[in-house]
Amino acid sequence: MTGRKGRIGVVGSNMIDLITYIDRMPRPGETVEAPDFEIGFGGKGANQAVAASRLGSEVVMVTRVGDDLFGPQQVENFRANGIDTTHVRPVPGKASGVAPIFVEASGENSILIVKGANAALMPADVDAAEADLARCDVILMQLEVPLETVYHTVAMAARHGVTTVLNPAPADRALDIGGLAGLTFFTPNESELALLSGMPTETDAHILTAARSLIERGIGQVVVTLGGRGARLVTREAVTPIAPVQVTPVDTTGAGDAFIGGFAHFLAAGLPAAEALGQGARYAAQSITRRGTQKSYATADEFAGFCEAHK
Repeated sequence: MTGRKGRIGVVGSNMIDLITYIDRMPRPGETVEAPDFEIGFGGKGANQAVAASRLGSEVVMVTRVGDDLFGPQQVENFRANGIDTTHVRPVPGKASGVAPIFVEASGENSILIVKGANAALMPADVDAAEADLARCDVILMQLEVPLETVYHTVAMAARHGVTTVLNPAPADRALDIGGLAGLTFFTPNESELALLSGMPTETDAHILTAARSLIERGIGQVVVTLGGRGARLVTREAVTPIAPVQVTPVDTTGAGDAFIGGFAHFLAAGLPAAEALGQGARYAAQSITRRGTQKSYATADEFAGFCEAHK
């Protein structure tokens, strides 16, 4: 692993996770007892920021929090995780974003999101943070904020030659691929790739064709995440498989964000993309051996120990 400390910007969301651990989902009209419940910090942007920061990156967050009791807690959580909060501000009269999450005994989860204050993150907010974002090695984005803000961030980063990563989740069929011209890495899962490309993704050949159709439309590289089957890094010239790490899952909540945050950390630290993705896959695997979202993310020392045990 490289010892270089990279700088990462995150233009994205924050949520309060309302996590219910269940034996099974209730049927319509039915009430069932759930064995456990937790409240935690989440949101795809915040999760990815915390993962990268815990691994050792310098992270600056550009987001909007609610004008409620959760807003100050979100800011304090960022600070406690060593994240620059210069561009984290409340939205008057807006509630915080929340994510009710249902985790089954297998570790699989189902999630609802309410964007709340995240819907108020505008292109002008990116402009206000441009000087700090332009000094980053990597900028991360997701789709829990307005699409116009995503397009604006991609264009701004391209002007400054900053590497960009867009995690297109939750998938939005209104996403204009043409508005992402200059994006460095696009990281959908299979279903997101199918929705956004308009093509099937049932086989590896389908996945390759769908991914390359996006590259033809101006995206640099596509990373398709495949759950327990790892991932594929697709470029115009090659396909590189990213091997999964076999662990027994406890809670898969936030694993995708751990993968992206880990990938960004190692990419910003100077590793080639395929190696950085491999480390991201390891980091995500460790996260699913623990309960919760951000609290499942390991520090650099904890991750080093995990890697030593899973050579």
